[in-house]
Amino acid sequence: MLPPLHDIRVLDFSTLLPGPFATLMLAEAGARVIKIERPGSGDEMRSYVPKLGADSTNFHLLNAGKESIEIDLKARDSFERLRPLITETDIVVEQFRPGVMDRLGFGYEALRTVNPRLIYCAITGWGQSGPKASVAAHDLNYMAEAGLLGLSKGSDGAPVVPPVLVADLAAGALPAVINILLALRRRDQAGEGSYLDIAMGENLLPLAYWGLGEGFAAGDWPEGGDALVTGGSPRYQIYRTADDRFLAAAPIEERFWMTFCGLIGLSAELRGADADPEMVKRVVGEIIASRTADVWRALFSGHDVCCSIVASLEEAVADEHFAARGTFARKVVAADRPIPAIPAPIAACFREPGGRSAPLLGAHTETLLAKERV
Repeated sequence: MLPPLHDIRVLDFSTLLPGPFATLMLAEAGARVIKIERPGSGDEMRSYVPKLGADSTNFHLLNAGKESIEIDLKARDSFERLRPLITETDIVVEQFRPGVMDRLGFGYEALRTVNPRLIYCAITGWGQSGPKASVAAHDLNYMAEAGLLGLSKGSDGAPVVPPVLVADLAAGALPAVINILLALRRRDQAGEGSYLDIAMGENLLPLAYWGLGEGFAAGDWPEGGDALVTGGSPRYQIYRTADDRFLAAAPIEERFWMTFCGLIGLSAELRGADADPEMVKRVVGEIIASRTADVWRALFSGHDVCCSIVASLEEAVADEHFAARGTFARKVVAADRPIPAIPAPIAACFREPGGRSAPLLGAHTETLLAKERV
């Protein structure tokens, strides 16, 4: 069976992470993705380290299976050179600041005149309108201003730098793909294209849905360390073990909590909902600190307690569960070396089989921009 997007063509004007990860998912589902890159340097991600061959490992992982056109969008003839491709394109993805594509002559209105069925997805930090629309920012800034960073709390009371780029991925790339697929469905129904304004800053807000609910409904706005999932409860907590590893304990529901308490030997008076949470956290912390991670792993094994020893990323990718599911079985070939591909969240039944490679800069320029293309 052909992958679901086998007949979809994408022009990708984006660089770095949000747009390229979105178009990677589309490519995984069979879409033909053509990167539009600046002459000489191309996507900035090519220059990152570590390198595999001429380009960075990051670039190979994010752009496997795509094609590359090297073209100066500021050149007078750039629109005419790309026009034939635009007329055949289903989706455009870009992540310039608002107004940049219009100034270059590649804004939505310009493109829809030659292709009314075009789906145009613009990914920005703050959206196409509003006071912050043109403000420069990175993932940490979006997390800070959307209120999510303030919900984290380290041992010194300061917010903790997130280990993943949540805004770029969860609030940028994923909403972009979701809305692109919705736009394709609407085009099937109405025959028209769409303009998609994807704003990472506001798309972060649903991730704190529980805090919004508490604030809007009860006026009880959470802060770092005082809510159930931010460290305020002994039932959702990270405890240090005797060998300086960490136990991620999340026995929130009563049945899990009672099993957990029984296994660690917590006294009966500290198990109830009326017990002082700070005292319970302190006592549980002392108990967990009395034994090693391996002892706790063995003790909890086979019991429903929702407890895990915190793994390093290296340990996680070697987990037998991921091996059994073939999570890292797909490969990207970079500089004649196969490395595991990003396990993009596309169901296996929708993916094209086999390994793939990222394009060299401008590798498909002549073919795709020739007057008689094959």
